[in-house]
Amino acid sequence: MFKDILAKIQDYQTIIIHRHQRPDPDALGSQLGLREIIRHNFPDKTVLATGFSEPSLSWMAEMDAVEDIHYAGALVIVTDTANQERIDDSRYTKGAFLIKIDHHPNNDGYGDITYVDTSAASASEIISEFALSTNLKLTDEAARLLYAGIVGDTGRFLYPATSAKTMRLAAELREFPVDFAKLARQMDSFPLKIAKLQGYIFDNLEISDAGAARVTLTQEALKAFDVTEAESSAIVGLPGKIDTIEAWAIFVEQADKESYRVRLRSKNTVINTIAQNHEGGGHPFASGANSYSVEENDQIFQEINAAIKENRRDV
Repeated sequence: MFKDILAKIQDYQTIIIHRHQRPDPDALGSQLGLREIIRHNFPDKTVLATGFSEPSLSWMAEMDAVEDIHYAGALVIVTDTANQERIDDSRYTKGAFLIKIDHHPNNDGYGDITYVDTSAASASEIISEFALSTNLKLTDEAARLLYAGIVGDTGRFLYPATSAKTMRLAAELREFPVDFAKLARQMDSFPLKIAKLQGYIFDNLEISDAGAARVTLTQEALKAFDVTEAESSAIVGLPGKIDTIEAWAIFVEQADKESYRVRLRSKNTVINTIAQNHEGGGHPFASGANSYSVEENDQIFQEINAAIKENRRDV
């Protein structure tokens, strides 16, 4: 199917690339890495990346100013986005042809071409494989962006989805003259306020006997630490560093104080089915959901406990 995607890229003069809301390094790495690849290999084409410019990830690259007129007769590509409601910039349907490239479970198979590889550890891995297998030339900047995306979604190659292919593609990217040590420092460093927030997380973490954990970040807590919701994602993996914790939830109270963004993570217990019960989804061990009350938060926590116990019975 990579040949079909390349053929469509060759066919269209204007290409607009989308990704999901609240971007992480993989969303930006795949989106902007693909933009860089197409621009370099097809310099006569207009290639634009749209979406919110996340300040905490401005070191990766900037978004383009995309006007409505650009969508007329354009090819639209959406990377790293499982569900249509999560696509950043609702104009993705305004083009002439739509391609989805993703690595999440394909519960929403939108697009005229849908390429989903759930065995890939990241969308950036897929874009890397696409470029290398179709003999498109990579640039230093494309390698930097794609490597950042792979590192981000694999948790620095620690997560279970990391495969031999992941490592091979990362090695190909490492051949480019990029300061990867600097990149690693950028991805591993955080402001002092995030360090203080980490202390709050450990102080307020609730851990069950089964190994489920949860913590709630209220609007008051976010304001006290001067942390945005996007910046709070930096602590999502923190509870997993405790050896007795198997799966956990971070409940982030929204500005309306009537709903919560739920970040779910696990070491070995499948939790995306829990996310699906609460307007969410994602990977088996890394998902997101929505909650609309403290009672629903409690329900999600109990579902995590039950899932851990069931998983242990099955082992």
